[in-house]
Amino acid sequence: MSDPSGSATKLSDEHLSDIQFALSKMNGADRRAFQAEITLKYCNGSARNAESRFGWSRKTVSLGLEEKRSGLICAGAQAVFSGTKRWEDKHPDLAEILREIAEAHSQQDPTFKTTIAFTRLTTAEAIQQLRNRGVQQEQLPSPSTMAVILNRMGYRLKKVVKAKPKKKSQKQMPSLKISKPKINPLMEGKLND
Repeated sequence: MSDPSGSATKLSDEHLSDIQFALSKMNGADRRAFQAEITLKYCNGSARNAESRFGWSRKTVSLGLEEKRSGLICAGAQAVFSGTKRWEDKHPDLAEILREIAEAHSQQDPTFKTTIAFTRLTTAEAIQQLRNRGVQQEQLPSPSTMAVILNRMGYRLKKVVKAKPKKKSQKQMPSLKISKPKINPLMEGKLND
């Protein structure tokens, strides 16, 4: 594949498209490691050649080559500091108290078709009950966040409908005194004769 003179290897358009496709499926350190390997193999380790040949950022390729050389993976500030933890993860003890409160107000679906527990507990009531248990205002989520938290815990904020009684039977029961036996009008004349 390589010339004895040390120049870069020629790649067909098909190989270039395969390399670009593989690269499009990667992110972060994996992507930089792949770029470094391809640069070492096909561009003699030159980030400038990789930039002109593949259209990759020279800085990214240089970083990938440096990561490969040193064995240390660089983490960007976005990867390290981004993302907000869920309220349940920040306050696991309060999440357990909230689960107890919701469990006291919840009921299984009367049809037993789902595993979701429906609750009559509103977000405002949940926040008030947490306050009553001594939770500080700074630790309490907003009402809209409380609704999301309860949904994540498996409690749907919905009024629970009790199991409805069956409708009255259309069939008359002979044992009841108020029931009259049904007589077919055609048979009525034959009974009187």
